[in-house]
Amino acid sequence: MLKMSTAILGAVLVGFAPTVAGGTAGSSASAELKDRHGKAVGTVEFRGTDSGVMLVTASVQGLAPGDYGFHIHETGRCDPAGGFESAGGHLSAGEKHGVLTEDGPHPGDLPNISVAEGGNLSAEFFVDRLSVEGGWFEDAGLFDDDGSAVVIHSGADDYTSQPSGDAGDRIACGVIER
Repeated sequence: MLKMSTAILGAVLVGFAPTVAGGTAGSSASAELKDRHGKAVGTVEFRGTDSGVMLVTASVQGLAPGDYGFHIHETGRCDPAGGFESAGGHLSAGEKHGVLTEDGPHPGDLPNISVAEGGNLSAEFFVDRLSVEGGWFEDAGLFDDDGSAVVIHSGADDYTSQPSGDAGDRIACGVIER
């Protein structure tokens, strides 16, 4: 059974619009994405809604056309020298990876993002597993002691492989901040 539903809100020629749920109206957080050279390549915003879900809005520039894994990782640290391994694994709360896995998904599993010709992405989606105030099962919050980060991977997530969907190297990272 799938625990996440993604609503396509508006398509742009370069991608699709996903949303993240689980929040209180007015609560918000954001991350500035940087590539391995330290260059700013985009932003991700998290905003609580009146319906109790979180709206995630992503804007990314300069990526090659293709599909990319897009996840929330367990540590709010983005060291480009180490290939962003400093962000740790996916925010997992003890769950298995993948929306196509019986015991999944991780709270940090987000839909793949798709970039068309031109290299720019604009996406919106809802996720009901996360909240700016807390998290899935109360121990998977975005703002625990070591924070969290958003990571874009070099390939698409297959939504099943353990522990992280076989999405490839980490090519962009941003620490999530209030």
